[in-house]
Amino acid sequence: EKSTTLTPLFLGVLVVLVSGCTALQLGYNNADTLLHWRGSQYFAFADEQKVEFERRVKRFLKWHRKSEIPKYAQMAEELAARLSRGVSQEDLVWGYDSFQTYLRQSARAGASEMVGLLDALSPEQLARFQERLEKENRDFAKEHGLGEPPEQRRELRVKRNIKRIEEWFGSLTDAQVERIALYSKRAPLDDELRMLDRKRMQAEMLSMLRKKEAKARLVQWAETWDQRRDPAYESMRLENLREYYGMLLDLEKTLSPEQREKAVKRLRGFVSDFSALAAQAGAR
Repeated sequence: EKSTTLTPLFLGVLVVLVSGCTALQLGYNNADTLLHWRGSQYFAFADEQKVEFERRVKRFLKWHRKSEIPKYAQMAEELAARLSRGVSQEDLVWGYDSFQTYLRQSARAGASEMVGLLDALSPEQLARFQERLEKENRDFAKEHGLGEPPEQRRELRVKRNIKRIEEWFGSLTDAQVERIALYSKRAPLDDELRMLDRKRMQAEMLSMLRKKEAKARLVQWAETWDQRRDPAYESMRLENLREYYGMLLDLEKTLSPEQREKAVKRLRGFVSDFSALAAQAGAR
């Protein structure tokens, strides 16, 4: 699960880059352009602010390419090796925890870069930021069918998961599709509480920015964004994660050699791309 307001410019790009971009090197090499575009969407940086933002983006990406990208290459290689031999519960937990660790490290670095700019935002820029977040909330609500009957929301979840899993393994058998549908039937619908948690994070960040407290508070907040969840949501989220792990483990037992090889090949492609990006950083 991604944070909605947690230094959104940096983290949004990073999550896209490490979770399935089909042209990863091209995407990463154009990350500064994407970040500048996102900066315009969120805050409409101009003049000196725009120049300063671009400088901070370049510094952040330089650090990320040198410090973090080699770790991503190692992680993708390890994931490929584990998938080749057969995935266990421990492998799933390791992969999830590793990704969360890397995300938190990037959150800290991104927040550190942004604090000076964020404390200088005008009321108009903050209003624009709030409007953008509200639009993203509407998009989330539409994607997850919030306000629709539970069965319709579960059908949407089945379709999302089929699409994601087919991206990794290719066409699924009827039995595999049925197992995905069983997950959706059994796992709790946590989207409404997830929306409330998004809004909680957004309100925290907007309050911080309006009080000009980013320099004093943002880095620590960015590192602990997931530690202030409502207990009911956290309990439901963990139950959902357990059900998802169970689904993946059951699917793992049914993978054909071709399906397994497709996912391993994709991971090894990430290894190649990450290694090439790291080498570029070392050559500069």
